[in-house]
Amino acid sequence: TELIDKVAQMEGAEAGWATATGMAAVFTSLASLLKSGDHVVSCRSIFGSSHILFTKIFPKWNISHSYVDVDKQEDWESAIQENTKILFVETPSNPGVDIVDLQYLGDLAKKHNLLLLVDNCFASPYLQKPIDFGAHLIIHSATKYMDGQGRVLGGIIVGSKDLIEEVKGFARHSGPALSPFNAWLLSKSLETLALRMDRHSDNALALAKFLEAHPQVDLVKYPFLESHPQYEIARKQMKKGGGILSFIIKGGIEAGRRFLDAIEMVSLSANLGDSRTIVTHPASTTHARLTEEERLEVGIKPGLIRISVGLEHIDDITEDIRKALEK
Repeated sequence: TELIDKVAQMEGAEAGWATATGMAAVFTSLASLLKSGDHVVSCRSIFGSSHILFTKIFPKWNISHSYVDVDKQEDWESAIQENTKILFVETPSNPGVDIVDLQYLGDLAKKHNLLLLVDNCFASPYLQKPIDFGAHLIIHSATKYMDGQGRVLGGIIVGSKDLIEEVKGFARHSGPALSPFNAWLLSKSLETLALRMDRHSDNALALAKFLEAHPQVDLVKYPFLESHPQYEIARKQMKKGGGILSFIIKGGIEAGRRFLDAIEMVSLSANLGDSRTIVTHPASTTHARLTEEERLEVGIKPGLIRISVGLEHIDDITEDIRKALEK
């Protein structure tokens, strides 16, 4: 309960529940609130496993969904149906680092008497508090920034007491429980969350500016770059831009592979939120289960690289990236 109480206080929530993994938190929060015949409206740009839930698993139980493109805010309301129960969103999104206007969605959920569920993993409760904008449940993969050192798996769900009671009832009987030892580790890690997120964010902004000026790079996406399409929204709802950025290397997938092969200090992994800087190629890892068409729909081009910027000295990070780009 110590871990849950800490996260609930940080998010401004009444109660919470802890799960064994981040995806257990996503599944538990949705499955506990949905029934056969219900409908979900979600942003299209979400984690690959969340996409599998909506497209492969929930349809078995007659639960349907509609996707909305992040850059088409007006489509959210038109996607709502008579049987819609939940609005689901990641912001910043994975891996395109797109931003969704939480105030708009909070107002929309209130207008239509819907539940707004926000995956707040990329921002952490230090940088963003969705409840302030009308969210009802907040979901975290604690494996990422809450742990911050790549040691343990975990998930957190926080929100109102009434909704968390429904989550608890489902979780107690389906069993996605977090181990006491992992809960203790995560609780200790929260003591340094603010310090780490400040460093992650400052390093990421500096790296994003470096990449934006590099001739080998086509496009850089980072919430606090003025070139980001949703820059003003990000500044409104986030304290800083977070530790994740994405960019597209000129030359497509082959150039991307050569870049990854040339990395020396930076780690290659599908994880994120570690103290170490991690480079990921989403098309072949985190979103490999999507078809090429589905990847392109959410902006995952063959040459897209996602970087989880770590706590190392920014000069060391930049130098490793620079050498790899030159190769």
